[in-house]
Amino acid sequence: MMSNRLSCFALAAVALMSALSGCTVGPDYHGAPPVAQDARSSATFVRTPASGTAATPAPSQWWLAFNDPQLNDLIAAAFAHSPDVHIAQARLRESRSQLQVQRADALPKVSGDAAALRVRRPDESFLDSSGGGPLQFYTAGFDASWEIDLFGGTRRAIEAASADAQAVDADLADTQVSLAAEVAQAYIDLRDQQTRLELAQRQAETEQKMLTLTQQRREHGTAADIDVERLTTQIENTRSTLIPLDAQVTDTLDRLAVLTGREPGALDEQLAATRPLPAMPETVAIGDPSAMLQQRPDIRAAERRLASSNAEIGEHVADFFPKVTLLGDIGFSAGDPGHLVRKSNFSWIGAPYLQWNALDFGRTLGSVHAAQASRDEAEARYTKTVLGALQDANSSLSRYGHQREHVVTLQKVEVSATHSATLMRQRYSSGVSTLIDLLDTQRQEFTAQQNVVAGQAELLKDFVSLQKSLGMGWQTQQQS
Repeated sequence: MMSNRLSCFALAAVALMSALSGCTVGPDYHGAPPVAQDARSSATFVRTPASGTAATPAPSQWWLAFNDPQLNDLIAAAFAHSPDVHIAQARLRESRSQLQVQRADALPKVSGDAAALRVRRPDESFLDSSGGGPLQFYTAGFDASWEIDLFGGTRRAIEAASADAQAVDADLADTQVSLAAEVAQAYIDLRDQQTRLELAQRQAETEQKMLTLTQQRREHGTAADIDVERLTTQIENTRSTLIPLDAQVTDTLDRLAVLTGREPGALDEQLAATRPLPAMPETVAIGDPSAMLQQRPDIRAAERRLASSNAEIGEHVADFFPKVTLLGDIGFSAGDPGHLVRKSNFSWIGAPYLQWNALDFGRTLGSVHAAQASRDEAEARYTKTVLGALQDANSSLSRYGHQREHVVTLQKVEVSATHSATLMRQRYSSGVSTLIDLLDTQRQEFTAQQNVVAGQAELLKDFVSLQKSLGMGWQTQQQS
Protein backbone atom coordinates (compact mmCIF):
# COMPACT_ATOMS: atom_id res chain seq x y z
CA MET A 1 0.00 0.00 0.00
CA MET A 2 2.78 2.39 0.95
CA SER A 3 4.62 1.52 -2.26
CA ASN A 4 1.57 2.43 -4.35
CA ARG A 5 1.24 5.78 -2.58
CA LEU A 6 4.89 6.58 -3.19
CA SER A 7 4.53 5.68 -6.84
CA CYS A 8 1.49 7.93 -7.21
CA PHE A 9 3.33 10.74 -5.45
CA ALA A 10 6.30 10.34 -7.78
CA LEU A 11 4.07 10.40 -10.84
CA ALA A 12 2.31 13.51 -9.59
CA ALA A 13 5.64 15.20 -8.94
CA VAL A 14 6.85 14.39 -12.47
CA ALA A 15 3.60 15.73 -13.94
CA LEU A 16 3.95 18.95 -11.94
CA MET A 17 7.58 19.39 -13.01
CA SER A 18 6.67 18.76 -16.63
CA ALA A 19 3.96 21.42 -16.44
CA LEU A 20 6.35 23.91 -14.88
CA SER A 21 9.00 23.14 -17.49
CA GLY A 22 6.89 24.95 -20.08
CA CYS A 23 8.27 28.21 -18.70
CA THR A 24 11.18 29.64 -20.70
CA VAL A 25 13.00 32.72 -19.42
CA GLY A 26 14.99 35.16 -21.50
CA PRO A 27 14.07 37.13 -24.63
CA ASP A 28 12.36 35.31 -27.48
CA TYR A 29 13.92 35.75 -30.91
CA HIS A 30 11.72 37.69 -33.35
CA GLY A 31 14.09 37.81 -36.30
CA ALA A 32 16.87 40.11 -37.43
CA PRO A 33 16.48 43.89 -37.15
CA PRO A 34 15.17 45.76 -40.21
CA VAL A 35 18.17 46.85 -42.25
CA ALA A 36 18.18 48.50 -45.69
CA GLN A 37 14.42 48.39 -46.06
CA ASP A 38 14.51 50.68 -49.11
CA ALA A 39 16.86 48.31 -50.90
CA ARG A 40 14.75 45.27 -49.99
CA SER A 41 11.66 46.84 -51.50
CA SER A 42 13.43 47.97 -54.67
CA ALA A 43 13.09 45.98 -57.88
CA THR A 44 16.60 46.85 -59.08
CA PHE A 45 20.04 47.61 -57.71
CA VAL A 46 21.16 51.23 -57.55
CA ARG A 47 24.16 50.63 -59.87
CA THR A 48 22.49 48.35 -62.41
CA PRO A 49 24.03 48.96 -65.88
CA ALA A 50 21.80 50.31 -68.62
CA SER A 51 22.22 47.11 -70.65
CA GLY A 52 23.52 43.59 -70.37
CA THR A 53 21.61 42.55 -67.23
CA ALA A 54 18.18 41.13 -66.44
CA ALA A 55 16.17 41.11 -63.21
CA THR A 56 15.45 37.39 -63.56
CA PRO A 57 16.67 35.07 -60.76
CA ALA A 58 20.39 34.40 -60.93
CA PRO A 59 21.39 30.73 -61.42
CA SER A 60 23.40 29.11 -58.65
CA GLN A 61 25.84 27.35 -61.00
CA TRP A 62 26.63 30.52 -62.91
CA TRP A 63 29.83 29.10 -64.44
CA LEU A 64 27.76 26.87 -66.74
CA ALA A 65 26.96 30.02 -68.74
CA PHE A 66 30.59 30.00 -69.99
CA ASN A 67 30.05 26.65 -71.77
CA ASP A 68 33.58 25.59 -70.82
CA PRO A 69 33.82 21.91 -69.79
CA GLN A 70 37.32 22.32 -68.35
CA LEU A 71 36.19 25.10 -66.04
CA ASN A 72 33.20 23.01 -64.96
CA ASP A 73 35.51 20.10 -64.13
CA LEU A 74 37.88 22.32 -62.16
CA ILE A 75 35.11 23.78 -60.01
CA ALA A 76 33.66 20.31 -59.37
CA ALA A 77 37.12 19.08 -58.35
CA ALA A 78 37.57 22.05 -56.04
CA PHE A 79 34.25 21.39 -54.31
CA ALA A 80 35.24 17.74 -53.84
CA HIS A 81 38.91 18.05 -52.84
CA SER A 82 39.72 21.57 -51.65
CA PRO A 83 41.11 21.65 -48.08
CA ASP A 84 39.03 24.78 -47.42
CA VAL A 85 35.84 22.83 -48.14
CA HIS A 86 37.02 19.92 -45.99
CA ILE A 87 37.71 22.31 -43.10
CA ALA A 88 34.24 23.85 -43.41
CA GLN A 89 32.62 20.41 -43.63
CA ALA A 90 34.44 19.25 -40.51
CA ARG A 91 33.24 22.33 -38.64
CA LEU A 92 29.70 21.58 -39.76
CA ARG A 93 29.90 18.01 -38.48
CA GLU A 94 31.30 19.31 -35.20
CA SER A 95 28.49 21.85 -34.76
CA ARG A 96 25.83 19.23 -35.53
CA SER A 97 27.40 16.88 -32.98
CA GLN A 98 27.33 19.64 -30.37
CA LEU A 99 23.65 20.15 -31.11
CA GLN A 100 23.10 16.43 -30.59
CA VAL A 101 24.84 16.68 -27.18
CA GLN A 102 22.63 19.61 -26.14
CA ARG A 103 19.48 17.72 -27.13
CA ALA A 104 20.64 14.68 -25.17
CA ASP A 105 21.14 16.85 -22.06
CA ALA A 106 17.38 17.43 -21.97
CA LEU A 107 16.73 13.72 -21.53
CA PRO A 108 17.21 11.48 -18.47
CA LYS A 109 20.62 9.96 -17.82
CA VAL A 110 20.55 6.23 -17.05
CA SER A 111 23.50 4.07 -16.08
CA GLY A 112 23.81 0.46 -15.01
CA ASP A 113 26.16 -1.07 -12.47
CA ALA A 114 26.98 -4.46 -11.07
CA ALA A 115 29.44 -5.63 -8.44
CA ALA A 116 30.58 -8.84 -6.82
CA LEU A 117 32.29 -8.58 -3.42
CA ARG A 118 34.18 -11.42 -1.78
CA VAL A 119 36.08 -10.70 1.44
CA ARG A 120 38.01 -13.12 3.60
CA ARG A 121 37.60 -12.39 7.27
CA PRO A 122 40.31 -12.97 9.86
CA ASP A 123 40.40 -16.38 11.52
CA GLU A 124 38.07 -16.03 14.49
CA SER A 125 37.57 -19.72 15.11
CA PHE A 126 38.91 -19.37 18.64
CA LEU A 127 35.85 -17.19 19.31
CA ASP A 128 33.38 -18.96 17.06
CA SER A 129 33.52 -22.71 17.05
CA SER A 130 31.41 -22.80 13.89
CA GLY A 131 34.29 -21.27 11.95
CA GLY A 132 34.06 -18.49 9.37
CA GLY A 133 34.33 -18.24 5.62
CA PRO A 134 34.69 -15.50 3.05
CA LEU A 135 32.01 -12.81 3.03
CA GLN A 136 30.16 -12.60 -0.34
CA PHE A 137 27.92 -9.81 -1.62
CA TYR A 138 26.40 -9.33 -5.08
CA THR A 139 24.52 -6.32 -6.43
CA ALA A 140 23.13 -5.11 -9.78
CA GLY A 141 20.94 -2.18 -10.68
CA PHE A 142 20.29 1.01 -12.58
CA ASP A 143 20.74 4.67 -11.63
CA ALA A 144 18.79 7.47 -13.29
CA SER A 145 18.81 11.26 -13.05
CA TRP A 146 16.85 13.92 -14.86
CA GLU A 147 17.22 17.65 -14.46
CA ILE A 148 13.80 19.20 -14.96
CA ASP A 149 14.10 22.13 -17.34
CA LEU A 150 11.86 24.33 -15.18
CA PHE A 151 12.87 27.67 -16.63
CA GLY A 152 14.04 26.70 -20.12
CA GLY A 153 17.81 26.93 -19.67
CA THR A 154 18.35 23.64 -21.49
CA ARG A 155 15.87 24.57 -24.21
CA ARG A 156 17.70 27.86 -24.74
CA ALA A 157 20.99 25.95 -25.01
CA ILE A 158 19.43 23.70 -27.66
CA GLU A 159 18.09 26.76 -29.47
CA ALA A 160 21.55 28.37 -29.44
CA ALA A 161 23.30 25.20 -30.62
CA SER A 162 20.76 24.73 -33.43
CA ALA A 163 21.30 28.30 -34.66
CA ASP A 164 25.08 27.83 -34.45
CA ALA A 165 24.86 24.69 -36.57
CA GLN A 166 22.81 26.56 -39.17
CA ALA A 167 25.38 29.38 -39.14
CA VAL A 168 28.23 26.93 -39.77
CA ASP A 169 26.19 25.39 -42.59
CA ALA A 170 25.98 28.87 -44.13
CA ASP A 171 29.76 29.25 -43.60
CA LEU A 172 30.29 26.15 -45.71
CA ALA A 173 28.10 27.64 -48.45
CA ASP A 174 30.11 30.87 -48.25
CA THR A 175 33.32 28.85 -48.65
CA GLN A 176 31.89 27.30 -51.81
CA VAL A 177 30.91 30.72 -53.17
CA SER A 178 34.43 32.06 -52.66
CA LEU A 179 36.08 28.89 -53.97
CA ALA A 180 34.04 28.80 -57.19
CA ALA A 181 34.93 32.45 -57.83
CA GLU A 182 38.63 31.88 -57.11
CA VAL A 183 38.83 28.89 -59.45
CA ALA A 184 37.00 30.74 -62.24
CA GLN A 185 39.17 33.84 -61.91
CA ALA A 186 42.35 31.77 -61.89
CA TYR A 187 41.16 29.87 -64.97
CA ILE A 188 40.39 33.15 -66.76
CA ASP A 189 43.84 34.44 -65.80
CA LEU A 190 45.39 31.31 -67.28
CA ARG A 191 43.57 31.61 -70.60
CA ASP A 192 44.33 35.35 -70.72
CA GLN A 193 48.05 34.77 -70.11
CA GLN A 194 48.24 31.90 -72.59
CA THR A 195 46.46 33.90 -75.29
CA ARG A 196 48.65 36.97 -74.82
CA LEU A 197 51.73 34.73 -74.78
CA GLU A 198 50.67 33.20 -78.09
CA LEU A 199 50.09 36.69 -79.55
CA ALA A 200 53.56 37.77 -78.46
CA GLN A 201 55.13 34.65 -79.99
CA ARG A 202 53.36 35.25 -83.31
CA GLN A 203 54.46 38.89 -83.24
CA ALA A 204 58.04 37.84 -82.60
CA GLU A 205 57.88 35.38 -85.52
CA THR A 206 56.52 38.08 -87.85
CA GLU A 207 59.22 40.49 -86.79
CA GLN A 208 61.89 37.84 -87.28
CA LYS A 209 60.72 37.35 -90.87
CA MET A 210 60.91 41.09 -91.39
CA LEU A 211 64.43 41.14 -89.95
CA THR A 212 65.54 38.35 -92.28
CA LEU A 213 64.06 40.20 -95.26
CA THR A 214 65.68 43.47 -94.22
CA GLN A 215 69.07 41.78 -93.82
CA GLN A 216 68.77 40.43 -97.36
CA ARG A 217 67.87 43.87 -98.63
CA ARG A 218 70.90 45.31 -96.86
CA GLU A 219 73.14 42.80 -98.59
CA HIS A 220 71.78 44.10 -101.88
CA GLY A 221 72.21 47.69 -100.81
CA THR A 222 68.52 48.56 -100.56
CA ALA A 223 68.41 48.76 -96.72
CA ALA A 224 70.59 50.47 -94.19
CA ASP A 225 72.26 49.11 -91.08
CA ILE A 226 70.03 51.31 -88.94
CA ASP A 227 66.98 49.44 -90.28
CA VAL A 228 68.45 46.11 -89.20
CA GLU A 229 69.27 47.48 -85.75
CA ARG A 230 65.77 48.90 -85.30
CA LEU A 231 64.15 45.59 -86.20
CA THR A 232 66.55 43.72 -83.92
CA THR A 233 65.59 46.03 -81.05
CA GLN A 234 61.91 45.55 -81.83
CA ILE A 235 62.25 41.75 -81.76
CA GLU A 236 64.10 41.78 -78.46
CA ASN A 237 61.46 44.03 -76.92
CA THR A 238 58.75 41.63 -78.06
CA ARG A 239 60.65 38.61 -76.83
CA SER A 240 61.19 40.28 -73.46
CA THR A 241 57.44 40.10 -72.86
CA LEU A 242 57.45 36.31 -73.26
CA ILE A 243 59.40 35.50 -70.10
CA PRO A 244 57.11 37.20 -67.54
CA LEU A 245 54.02 35.87 -69.33
CA ASP A 246 55.42 32.34 -69.22
CA ALA A 247 56.17 32.74 -65.51
CA GLN A 248 52.60 33.95 -64.91
CA VAL A 249 51.22 30.87 -66.69
CA THR A 250 53.26 28.60 -64.41
CA ASP A 251 52.11 30.42 -61.28
CA THR A 252 48.47 30.24 -62.34
CA LEU A 253 48.69 26.53 -63.11
CA ASP A 254 50.03 25.93 -59.62
CA ARG A 255 47.31 28.10 -58.10
CA LEU A 256 44.61 26.10 -59.88
CA ALA A 257 46.18 22.83 -58.74
CA VAL A 258 46.16 23.88 -55.09
CA LEU A 259 42.60 25.23 -55.33
CA THR A 260 41.47 21.83 -56.56
CA GLY A 261 43.30 20.01 -53.77
CA ARG A 262 46.27 18.79 -55.82
CA GLU A 263 50.01 19.40 -55.72
CA PRO A 264 51.65 22.08 -57.93
CA GLY A 265 52.27 20.83 -61.44
CA ALA A 266 49.44 18.30 -61.39
CA LEU A 267 47.40 20.24 -63.97
CA ASP A 268 50.25 21.19 -66.34
CA GLU A 269 49.49 18.52 -68.93
CA GLN A 270 45.72 18.92 -68.69
CA LEU A 271 45.75 22.71 -69.17
CA ALA A 272 48.91 23.17 -71.23
CA ALA A 273 47.14 23.71 -74.56
CA THR A 274 46.19 27.32 -75.25
CA ARG A 275 42.44 27.82 -75.42
CA PRO A 276 40.43 30.99 -75.98
CA LEU A 277 38.81 32.86 -73.14
CA PRO A 278 35.37 31.59 -72.10
CA ALA A 279 32.50 33.21 -73.97
CA MET A 280 30.74 35.97 -72.09
CA PRO A 281 26.94 35.53 -71.94
CA GLU A 282 25.08 38.34 -73.65
CA THR A 283 22.74 38.92 -70.70
CA VAL A 284 23.49 38.40 -67.02
CA ALA A 285 20.67 37.46 -64.64
CA ILE A 286 21.07 39.38 -61.37
CA GLY A 287 17.69 39.10 -59.64
CA ASP A 288 16.83 41.89 -57.19
CA PRO A 289 18.28 43.21 -53.90
CA SER A 290 15.79 41.32 -51.74
CA ALA A 291 16.68 37.98 -53.34
CA MET A 292 20.39 38.73 -53.01
CA LEU A 293 20.06 39.51 -49.28
CA GLN A 294 18.23 36.23 -48.75
CA GLN A 295 20.63 33.99 -50.66
CA ARG A 296 24.03 35.36 -49.60
CA PRO A 297 25.49 32.80 -47.18
CA ASP A 298 27.40 35.36 -45.10
CA ILE A 299 24.15 37.21 -44.34
CA ARG A 300 22.41 33.98 -43.37
CA ALA A 301 25.34 33.05 -41.13
CA ALA A 302 25.27 36.46 -39.44
CA GLU A 303 21.52 36.19 -38.83
CA ARG A 304 21.83 32.70 -37.34
CA ARG A 305 24.63 33.83 -35.02
CA LEU A 306 22.39 36.67 -33.90
CA ALA A 307 19.67 34.11 -33.07
CA SER A 308 22.20 32.01 -31.17
CA SER A 309 23.41 34.98 -29.13
CA ASN A 310 19.83 35.87 -28.26
CA ALA A 311 19.16 32.32 -27.01
CA GLU A 312 22.29 32.37 -24.86
CA ILE A 313 20.82 35.25 -22.83
CA GLY A 314 17.94 33.00 -21.72
CA GLU A 315 20.39 30.20 -20.99
CA HIS A 316 22.17 32.44 -18.45
CA VAL A 317 18.97 34.00 -17.06
CA ALA A 318 17.81 30.49 -16.10
CA ASP A 319 20.74 30.31 -13.67
CA PHE A 320 18.91 32.82 -11.43
CA PHE A 321 16.31 30.16 -10.61
CA PRO A 322 16.35 26.84 -8.76
CA LYS A 323 17.28 23.61 -10.52
CA VAL A 324 15.42 20.42 -9.67
CA THR A 325 16.87 17.02 -10.47
CA LEU A 326 14.99 13.74 -10.04
CA LEU A 327 17.23 10.95 -8.79
CA GLY A 328 16.32 7.28 -8.86
CA ASP A 329 17.89 3.90 -8.28
CA ILE A 330 16.59 0.35 -8.60
CA GLY A 331 18.55 -2.80 -7.97
CA PHE A 332 18.99 -6.20 -6.43
CA SER A 333 21.48 -7.27 -3.75
CA ALA A 334 22.16 -10.63 -2.14
CA GLY A 335 24.87 -12.73 -0.57
CA ASP A 336 24.35 -15.55 -3.06
CA PRO A 337 24.38 -14.92 -6.83
CA GLY A 338 21.71 -17.53 -7.29
CA HIS A 339 19.33 -15.55 -5.07
CA LEU A 340 20.12 -12.14 -6.58
CA VAL A 341 17.02 -11.66 -8.71
CA ARG A 342 14.37 -12.25 -6.06
CA LYS A 343 11.53 -10.01 -5.01
CA SER A 344 12.77 -9.95 -1.45
CA ASN A 345 16.19 -8.66 -2.59
CA PHE A 346 14.74 -5.83 -4.71
CA SER A 347 15.27 -2.22 -3.60
CA TRP A 348 14.50 1.20 -5.04
CA ILE A 349 14.88 4.83 -4.14
CA GLY A 350 13.54 8.04 -5.69
CA ALA A 351 14.26 11.56 -4.58
CA PRO A 352 13.94 15.10 -5.95
CA TYR A 353 17.11 17.16 -5.52
CA LEU A 354 16.83 20.96 -5.32
CA GLN A 355 19.78 23.21 -6.02
CA TRP A 356 19.64 26.98 -5.97
CA ASN A 357 22.64 29.24 -6.11
CA ALA A 358 20.86 32.08 -4.35
CA LEU A 359 23.95 34.11 -3.51
CA ASP A 360 26.68 34.20 -6.14
CA PHE A 361 27.81 37.83 -5.70
CA GLY A 362 26.81 38.89 -9.23
CA ARG A 363 28.34 36.04 -11.24
CA THR A 364 25.06 35.12 -12.93
CA LEU A 365 24.17 38.76 -13.51
CA GLY A 366 27.57 39.34 -15.08
CA SER A 367 27.05 36.36 -17.37
CA VAL A 368 23.66 37.73 -18.44
CA HIS A 369 25.13 41.16 -19.17
CA ALA A 370 27.96 39.56 -21.16
CA ALA A 371 25.44 37.55 -23.20
CA GLN A 372 23.42 40.71 -23.87
CA ALA A 373 26.55 42.51 -25.06
CA SER A 374 27.37 39.54 -27.30
CA ARG A 375 23.85 39.73 -28.75
CA ASP A 376 24.29 43.46 -29.43
CA GLU A 377 27.60 42.76 -31.15
CA ALA A 378 26.00 40.05 -33.29
CA GLU A 379 23.23 42.48 -34.25
CA ALA A 380 25.76 45.12 -35.27
CA ARG A 381 27.71 42.53 -37.27
CA TYR A 382 24.51 41.51 -39.03
CA THR A 383 23.82 45.13 -39.97
CA LYS A 384 27.39 45.56 -41.20
CA THR A 385 27.16 42.38 -43.25
CA VAL A 386 23.93 43.45 -44.95
CA LEU A 387 25.24 46.92 -45.81
CA GLY A 388 28.55 45.45 -46.99
CA ALA A 389 26.69 42.98 -49.22
CA LEU A 390 24.70 45.77 -50.84
CA GLN A 391 27.87 47.77 -51.41
CA ASP A 392 29.61 44.70 -52.84
CA ALA A 393 26.77 43.94 -55.26
CA ASN A 394 26.36 47.51 -56.45
CA SER A 395 30.11 48.04 -56.87
CA SER A 396 30.38 44.79 -58.83
CA LEU A 397 27.51 45.85 -61.08
CA SER A 398 29.14 49.22 -61.67
CA ARG A 399 32.52 47.68 -62.53
CA TYR A 400 30.89 45.14 -64.82
CA GLY A 401 28.92 47.82 -66.70
CA HIS A 402 31.91 50.10 -67.15
CA GLN A 403 34.17 47.26 -68.23
CA ARG A 404 31.66 46.26 -70.92
CA GLU A 405 31.89 49.76 -72.33
CA HIS A 406 35.68 49.70 -72.02
CA VAL A 407 35.96 46.46 -73.98
CA VAL A 408 33.85 47.92 -76.79
CA THR A 409 36.26 50.87 -76.96
CA LEU A 410 39.30 48.58 -76.95
CA GLN A 411 37.83 46.54 -79.80
CA LYS A 412 37.34 49.72 -81.86
CA VAL A 413 40.96 50.66 -81.21
CA GLU A 414 42.09 47.19 -82.31
CA VAL A 415 40.12 47.42 -85.57
CA SER A 416 41.64 50.80 -86.32
CA ALA A 417 45.18 49.69 -85.39
CA THR A 418 44.91 46.55 -87.53
CA HIS A 419 43.68 48.57 -90.50
CA SER A 420 46.52 51.09 -90.09
CA ALA A 421 49.13 48.32 -89.85
CA THR A 422 47.77 46.67 -93.00
CA LEU A 423 47.92 49.95 -94.96
CA MET A 424 51.39 50.72 -93.66
CA ARG A 425 52.72 47.31 -94.70
CA GLN A 426 51.41 47.95 -98.18
CA ARG A 427 53.04 51.39 -98.27
CA TYR A 428 56.32 50.02 -96.95
CA SER A 429 56.35 47.24 -99.57
CA SER A 430 55.81 49.90 -102.22
CA GLY A 431 58.66 51.99 -100.82
CA VAL A 432 56.34 54.89 -99.94
CA SER A 433 56.76 54.79 -96.14
CA THR A 434 59.76 54.21 -93.90
CA LEU A 435 60.57 51.28 -91.66
CA ILE A 436 60.07 53.50 -88.62
CA ASP A 437 56.48 54.16 -89.66
CA LEU A 438 55.87 50.44 -90.20
CA LEU A 439 57.34 49.45 -86.84
CA ASP A 440 55.27 52.10 -85.06
CA THR A 441 51.99 50.86 -86.55
CA GLN A 442 52.91 47.26 -85.79
CA ARG A 443 53.60 48.13 -82.16
CA GLN A 444 50.22 49.84 -81.98
CA GLU A 445 48.50 46.83 -83.51
CA PHE A 446 50.23 44.41 -81.13
CA THR A 447 49.41 46.60 -78.10
CA ALA A 448 45.78 46.89 -79.19
CA GLN A 449 45.46 43.12 -79.54
CA GLN A 450 46.99 42.56 -76.09
CA ASN A 451 44.70 45.18 -74.57
CA VAL A 452 41.58 43.58 -76.05
CA VAL A 453 42.49 40.18 -74.63
CA ALA A 454 43.30 41.68 -71.22
CA GLY A 455 40.10 43.74 -71.29
CA GLN A 456 37.95 40.74 -72.14
CA ALA A 457 39.60 38.76 -69.35
CA GLU A 458 38.93 41.58 -66.91
CA LEU A 459 35.29 41.68 -68.01
CA LEU A 460 34.98 37.94 -67.38
CA LYS A 461 36.51 38.35 -63.92
CA ASP A 462 34.12 41.21 -63.21
CA PHE A 463 31.29 38.85 -64.18
CA VAL A 464 32.66 36.30 -61.69
CA SER A 465 32.95 38.94 -58.97
CA LEU A 466 29.36 39.94 -59.66
CA GLN A 467 28.16 36.37 -59.18
CA LYS A 468 30.14 36.13 -55.95
CA SER A 469 28.62 39.38 -54.69
CA LEU A 470 25.16 37.98 -55.42
CA GLY A 471 25.98 34.98 -53.22
CA MET A 472 25.78 32.42 -56.00
CA GLY A 473 27.77 29.20 -56.30
CA TRP A 474 26.90 27.23 -53.15
CA GLN A 475 25.33 23.81 -53.00
CA THR A 476 22.92 22.46 -50.38
CA GLN A 477 24.56 20.16 -47.83
CA GLN A 478 22.74 17.04 -46.71
CA GLN A 479 22.25 16.41 -43.01
CA SER A 480 24.88 13.93 -41.86
